[in-house]
Amino acid sequence: MASNSRRVGLIYDDRMCKHFDPDDQYHPENPNRIRSIWKKLESSGITQRCIVMNGKEAEDKDIALVHTKAHIDLIRNISSKKIGLKRNKIAAKFNSIYFNEGSSEAAYLSAGSVVQVAEKVAEGELDSAFAVVRPPGHHAEENEPMGFCLYNNVAIAARYLLDERHDLGIKKILIVDWDVHHGNGTQKMFWDDPRVLFFSVHRHDFGSFYPGGEDGSHVMTGEGPGAGYNINVPWENGRCGDADYLAVWDHVLIPVAKEFGPDIILISAGFDAAIGDPLGGCRVSPYGYSVMLHKLLEFAGGKIVMALEGGYNLESIANSVQACIEVLLKQKPIAGSSEAYPFESTWRVIQAVRDKLSAFWQPLTERLTEKTTSMRTPYIQAISSDSEDEYDTSQTVSQELEKDIENIIQPFSDLKVNDVYIGQACTISHTWRAELSKIDIWYATFGSNMYQSRFLCYIAGGQVEGMQKPCIGSLDKSKPKEIIWKTFPHRLFFARERTTTWGPGGVAFLHPESNSEEKAYMCLYRITLEQFNDVLLQENVTNFDMNSPLFDMTDLQSIENSKCVSAEAVKNGWYHNVLYLGKENGLPILTMTCQLSDIDNFKSGKVLMCKPSKEYANTLIRGLVEGKQLSEEEATIYIQEAASRVL
Repeated sequence: MASNSRRVGLIYDDRMCKHFDPDDQYHPENPNRIRSIWKKLESSGITQRCIVMNGKEAEDKDIALVHTKAHIDLIRNISSKKIGLKRNKIAAKFNSIYFNEGSSEAAYLSAGSVVQVAEKVAEGELDSAFAVVRPPGHHAEENEPMGFCLYNNVAIAARYLLDERHDLGIKKILIVDWDVHHGNGTQKMFWDDPRVLFFSVHRHDFGSFYPGGEDGSHVMTGEGPGAGYNINVPWENGRCGDADYLAVWDHVLIPVAKEFGPDIILISAGFDAAIGDPLGGCRVSPYGYSVMLHKLLEFAGGKIVMALEGGYNLESIANSVQACIEVLLKQKPIAGSSEAYPFESTWRVIQAVRDKLSAFWQPLTERLTEKTTSMRTPYIQAISSDSEDEYDTSQTVSQELEKDIENIIQPFSDLKVNDVYIGQACTISHTWRAELSKIDIWYATFGSNMYQSRFLCYIAGGQVEGMQKPCIGSLDKSKPKEIIWKTFPHRLFFARERTTTWGPGGVAFLHPESNSEEKAYMCLYRITLEQFNDVLLQENVTNFDMNSPLFDMTDLQSIENSKCVSAEAVKNGWYHNVLYLGKENGLPILTMTCQLSDIDNFKSGKVLMCKPSKEYANTLIRGLVEGKQLSEEEATIYIQEAASRVL
């Protein structure tokens, strides 16, 4: 170990790879996550510079510090032979969970490994440590595994240091959760505990991003003696990168950490906010992670324990972990730069967080200056709601683009957002909605929306069984005026590898061109053109300004002749091609699918054809059966044939 290096512990155990989804080898939380990290660390020589340890299974008494006996019994016994065929049925009761014969051992090793390195850092045997573990833990709640997490590894380690090792003098712990998803389980476990300052920065998307709901909102600050010790920074949208995260560090986390004065820092180190992650949709670089970590080294004498959480792009997760361990070893960030500015929404979120917590933390009482918040990037690109694997991975802004952005920012920064201006914006939005709310159309559905309860999520908001995140719903939550079924001469098929709504597996598409030899069953909902716009939005993006419609009266009037209209504002979505299928009782029948150019990509293999997941297929089948179109057996065959035939 180099003389200028600190004593950095590194823990890995291949037995944690025994935990995998028995029904889906491509599940994002798979053994290759930690294998790719370890391979990277070995090839780069990092392992030779660290103190490497094998995993150690946690003891039930330590797990019981945060989990119930029933929860512990479940995880301990789930891999036993007597459970056998019941295992999948049990897993189905939970949100985004799978079990196999290796799950119990992996869960105990994951939790025990984090406890082991936390104890060694607290004792001073190690200066810092990184636990390369799985399954992850921060979603696991007191009595429920969820979100790929079985035991809450970081929470167990924190409670162990506080309650079982008083001799170590650890009285205050800072938990930093930079996983792209909110650490709901950890938050609840320390909700009223002032000994733990829990900080989570995550995508929230106004409650629609996993794990959903209001738990991740900035207003959730703890209660009782723990009031003010729970800090959530909820992004409103994806694409947040280095500049956004570092702004939060400088204007929220670091000022509060200085006042709190932790004795040790535990990091729930998820790397699904990294560039190219298929689930996160953000753009943090290895350099960005290294700077965030370096800023934390000034606290607790540099006693930092990092425990792997999420992160599903194998290259990004390996590079990001290596960058962090370099910081722990050398006490300085890796080489790099970040030239982009934070989004305008980032400053808005930061100020809201500071306002909410100012009563508890004196450094947050002052409002951010206009000079600070004027350094921002406009949020331009809309994002696909079902696919978050098509993000631009660039991290720097070219000089020409910077000038373009300045030209955009300056005119808007000069505007005074007063009551008159707001009123005008609202009037514009209200005008198109009022007009389109008077026009009825038939929305023809061929995928999961054939199941009425699923479609109503797009109208009333919410989610049904199998969906991994809720819908925001339509502004007009009126139910469809009529529901009918028809068949159309179009090909139903399944493509793409996974969606954020349903997880691994392809999703349904309707071939844009008709074919008399094909027959697709479709459920038609009579809704307003205003509602159709809201559904079109939700099928394609997670964040967009609806001051104007995506599909207006001009489009409606032209589509009968053109047969299809592309909703250009959401053209990065999978279903932005609005297709005209004829009329029923004088009303136009519209559906939304891919473009013909996408068909070429599917045929060439550039974009994979893929069968649907069980949850998704079951939803389609349920719609066909409850709609009295096919028996369950017939519906199953219909979906299977659509998924297996060559395009």
